[in-house]
Amino acid sequence: RLKHHRHKRFSTSTMARRKQTSSKQSGTGLFSSSHILVTLFAATVFVFVTTIVIIASRIEDTERGGLRFFLHDLNSASSDLAPKVPSDVTETTQKPEKNAEEELSYAFPHIYPKTPVLPPFATIDVNEEMLISDTLSGKHATMAGVHALLNRHLQKLHDKFEYYHSLPFSNQPDKLATEVVEFVFNLTAEHLGSFDEAFRGKPIFPIREDGSIFISLASYRDHMLGNTLKGAFRKAANPDKIFVGAVVQNCFGKGIQCRTGVEVKGTNKMGRPITKVSDAPPDKNGIEEFCTDGEFKKYCDAGHIRALYVNETESLGPAVARYFASKLWGGETYFMQADAHLQFAPNWDNYYIEDVKSAKSYPKAVLSAYPPGFSQGDPDYVGGTTGTRLCQCEFSQSDVEHKIIRINTGNSCKNDKVSGPTQIAFIAAGFFFAHAGFLTDVPFDPYMPWCFMGEEIALSLRAWTQGWGIYAPKKNWIAHQYRPGRMGLPKFWETVGRVFNRPGPGFNTRLQKIVIQRIKHMVGYPEITEEWVAQNSNPIVLRDMKYYGAGSVRPRDDYIKLVNIDYKTQQCRHMKWCNSCQLE
Repeated sequence: RLKHHRHKRFSTSTMARRKQTSSKQSGTGLFSSSHILVTLFAATVFVFVTTIVIIASRIEDTERGGLRFFLHDLNSASSDLAPKVPSDVTETTQKPEKNAEEELSYAFPHIYPKTPVLPPFATIDVNEEMLISDTLSGKHATMAGVHALLNRHLQKLHDKFEYYHSLPFSNQPDKLATEVVEFVFNLTAEHLGSFDEAFRGKPIFPIREDGSIFISLASYRDHMLGNTLKGAFRKAANPDKIFVGAVVQNCFGKGIQCRTGVEVKGTNKMGRPITKVSDAPPDKNGIEEFCTDGEFKKYCDAGHIRALYVNETESLGPAVARYFASKLWGGETYFMQADAHLQFAPNWDNYYIEDVKSAKSYPKAVLSAYPPGFSQGDPDYVGGTTGTRLCQCEFSQSDVEHKIIRINTGNSCKNDKVSGPTQIAFIAAGFFFAHAGFLTDVPFDPYMPWCFMGEEIALSLRAWTQGWGIYAPKKNWIAHQYRPGRMGLPKFWETVGRVFNRPGPGFNTRLQKIVIQRIKHMVGYPEITEEWVAQNSNPIVLRDMKYYGAGSVRPRDDYIKLVNIDYKTQQCRHMKWCNSCQLE
């Protein structure tokens, strides 16, 4: 708008001066003193009027807490209007240097106004509806607008789930499950579907090619979140280039009694485990643990940590939490998705950047692995292990998982003829690293609530068919705490049962059974056609599949053939190319 106003006013004043000059027909080619005074007066008026126009045009931004945007524009305008110093002249008065946060605000105004990460559910004194409207229109997308939009969605979810919780026990669980699925899918379309539509085929914010890394962390009542954040920054070669978006799904103890997971308390006479679920204090907030530590507080103050808080009662499983986390991305060069219980090796960031850039298909290259494990009390992970590759899969035989394809590891291998990483078949949801263009080509699917298995095969197929190569890192630089059931940690499906007054995992299984047909249809189960879903499940689960299904660059059938999946016999067959590091 500034350029438009300046151009319009310059053109008008210039034409007026030309007309005036033409009418006088002086012909001398020299300016008299009166001409000089008139010119100076006109220039002064021009500067004054232009400044007033800028102020008027930015008044609405101050209403949304955008004073920083206004000052930024005004500063830019005054800079444009100021006399330009010739390149051979040195200014004697130097401007004071900006601190790191000021530099960031001027370079990337979309991260302001800043959304506080503490205390949980803190708000900013801003017209949030205007922020949401500006973000959805593309007029002035901001991180605060994204945050407000996600919070609005979660509040609607919270209100409806409170209503369900207040209802008497239902003797018709299937009917209740269908009603809940339809409500969540319709709400998702209203808020998140419209959000994605506004940025279809383009990034929400410009990707800055400065080597920065965004880490997406979906944390469910995780006591290790704080240590994971500390390790990521402490062990990074360039911690100033690390940014984190954490979805903190906790029991905050407000209006609800927190509960443990299913804990093993011993064994009975038959040798079977005795389990118990007990009352528990509110969960530890890993964001608070990190941001109040003197060593790391500066990163929170500078906006390197972005947090979306979710009451455990609104948790819809890992796939939806990862969708939310992906929306906390703010334009960083690389996107890394990981779990919230990790250890990092020294210089992990440089190693992964070097690795992904050496992949043959870069920038359309994804590094992924099931990282090596660690247990409590182990020494710090130093990295450099080769690890196994994601080269196997199986059709689950669990009644809970409804024969969905599960990803597994294959052999370790090495190809000395190839300098970069070699291709594998699958992407692990617990760790992958890619250029941030991945978010535009393979946007996260918001229509996968309650699904614990299935997100990996869906993500792998969607990425490959969109032209992305999937690679194993040459070496591992993070370690993961694998958590067997005997640890007794809380699970989201336990909370789902309590919300709908049906304790235990059973009600989540009913919900998942409906939604998992979306994944089966997406990845090519031949019997799960649109007609079958309409007759035997619920057609709403196929909503917006054209946006979140197989890509358009390579055929789906080519991927199924490449990874050797046999749907007729429900077997995943051996992939020699993957287990022997053959494909660059």
